[in-house]
Amino acid sequence: MSEVTSTDKDPCIHHRFLDEAGDTTFYGKGKISVIGNEGSSHCFILGMLKINEPLDTVRKKVIELQQAIAEDSYFHGVPSIEKMKASCGYFLHAKNDLPEVKKMAFDLIKTIDCSFEVVVGRKIPTLYESKHNGKEAEFYADLLSHLLKNKLNAYSKLVLNISHRSKCTTHTNLQKGLSKAVTRAQSKAPDKANDCSVVFNVQQPTAEPLLNIADYFCWAIQRVFERGETRYYDYISDQVAMVQDLYDFEKWKSRGNYYNRQKKLSSDNCLKNNK
Repeated sequence: MSEVTSTDKDPCIHHRFLDEAGDTTFYGKGKISVIGNEGSSHCFILGMLKINEPLDTVRKKVIELQQAIAEDSYFHGVPSIEKMKASCGYFLHAKNDLPEVKKMAFDLIKTIDCSFEVVVGRKIPTLYESKHNGKEAEFYADLLSHLLKNKLNAYSKLVLNISHRSKCTTHTNLQKGLSKAVTRAQSKAPDKANDCSVVFNVQQPTAEPLLNIADYFCWAIQRVFERGETRYYDYISDQVAMVQDLYDFEKWKSRGNYYNRQKKLSSDNCLKNNK
């Protein structure tokens, strides 16, 4: 798997930061569906962050915020923070962060010149078996292909900094997602070259602070689909360039399953309401 070097020119042009929200679990014991049960989401979300200013500048802002939170006496003794400090050092993680920390993180995000795109994969057992062969890695690769398909003819190079996710982010599986993206791009624009050079750089979120920003975007969008809670998404929605509800087949033909800065998500997108 290729690594990124510090000699990369204009990195904000080529680099993207990918993280996810939700889980890829469909079944429990006896292959009984656990979708929507406690601990199992209704959907899996894969998102991609593009930053339009010097990456080192933004990275420094994130690190400074994380250090400030870790050193702030107001947060001393908070179990989630103390546990992280003791194991790997504190880093922003929306799922576990306190409300006060979330506000600080979202306020930081609003100061960053960035855009976010996300693909939402509803967990549909019949589709999972027929399309993804009942394999979580293939489910992930399919979402990745849709996230990349419109980028391959737009750039000569892309460096995908991806948050590590066990079997899903192996080089083989990421290459499978890329291959699917190339096929889709060629089908859509057969006269294009599709010669974009793609580098995979799988990292732990503790090693790349910019992945923590992607995590926050994913979490905010997940709250809409899982709970119908829009307040976090609404706060940063002007920075969300695209949301594709991939398997919303009722709206698929009219492209009604796409959302953007003009057509925004609402509580109607909650999957609990669409069961």
